[in-house]
Amino acid sequence: MTRLRSVSGMMILAALSACSSFGGSGPSTRTIRHADAQSYAAGDIQVMELDNNVIQRTSLLAQSQHFAQIFGTSQPAGTVIGSGDILDIAIWEAPPAVLFGATSVDARLAANPMVAQSAAIPQQMVDEDGTISVPFIGQLPVRGRTPQQVAQLIVSRLTGRAHAPQAVVRVVQNDSRSVTILGEVAASRRMPLTPRGERLLDALAAAGGPRQPIGKMTVQLARNGRTAAMPLDTVIRDPAQNVVLQPGDVVTALFQPYSFIALGAVAQNAEVPFEGGGLSLAQALGRIGGLRDDRASIHGVFIFRLEDPTALPAAITTSARRTAAGKIPVIYRLDMSNGTALFAAQDFQIQNRDVIYVSNAPLADFQKFLTTVSNAAFSIIGLGNALK
Repeated sequence: MTRLRSVSGMMILAALSACSSFGGSGPSTRTIRHADAQSYAAGDIQVMELDNNVIQRTSLLAQSQHFAQIFGTSQPAGTVIGSGDILDIAIWEAPPAVLFGATSVDARLAANPMVAQSAAIPQQMVDEDGTISVPFIGQLPVRGRTPQQVAQLIVSRLTGRAHAPQAVVRVVQNDSRSVTILGEVAASRRMPLTPRGERLLDALAAAGGPRQPIGKMTVQLARNGRTAAMPLDTVIRDPAQNVVLQPGDVVTALFQPYSFIALGAVAQNAEVPFEGGGLSLAQALGRIGGLRDDRASIHGVFIFRLEDPTALPAAITTSARRTAAGKIPVIYRLDMSNGTALFAAQDFQIQNRDVIYVSNAPLADFQKFLTTVSNAAFSIIGLGNALK
């Protein structure tokens, strides 16, 4: 019997000591609220309450990343000749022709002094050095000029050699002024640009349109080392975002390229993809089944984000250290016990790679302790009954 009491005491002590080592889904609310004394990737962690000021700053940041704000209003590229373009050149002389005879004209027409005569000149591809070869002229620099300017240059070079020369230059194949369309489109392709001024949606239409529903598509535009992305439905609804394309642009159609991670006391811990049209915090919580009533702390809904400094107050950005990528680690906290919390959750937009974490309520850990002690007590009673 003495041995049984000894074993019972040891089991109770083990149960009591286990209260400090219960399994958990992550840090507590108190621990996260004091995370501003820590750092991540050499950057100071900022803990901020999710209020109207935060929502306004993040909304302004999102608007500043629209195509119209980043790339501005561009003019149509125009027909400027570049390397790789193929030109069709026609040269005429007034009668009597001197340099360019009528090689393919009926002899009766060629003998008529009132009929201008021309020679067949093969189509010319613009070399890497930006020149073409024209009979009786030689190498002619054409890169960066319009077809009309090249025609005038040809006439000026032939003046004094040909009799009243005239020239017409036409671009028959445009390889230097084009955009590339990739991604979730019917057919990836290169689209030549014309003086009409093709726009972003023109490129998608030329590639056969998106292969996925418009509401789940994101359009990415890369130009001169800068890249921006916007939801396709926003570009369609806002004509200002349907920007004029420029030579060398790369347009990529992406299907649900974003995701967030849900952890802690929520119904579903998972990585959740979402569409380019955006997702509010309220929608994100709905997609993961909401908070668990038996575990979640309504004071502990957190969004972990590597934030752009322009979305933070100047008092923070001037003193906070930043990560190697120039971001500032931020933890936004939403207190769901506040009556306006659901309005804030509807206005706050989730970003790609955000982590939503809901901490455990303090009583949830206490409940774990009671369950452990209860199991230990029943085990002791069962052991005692077996030894009787």
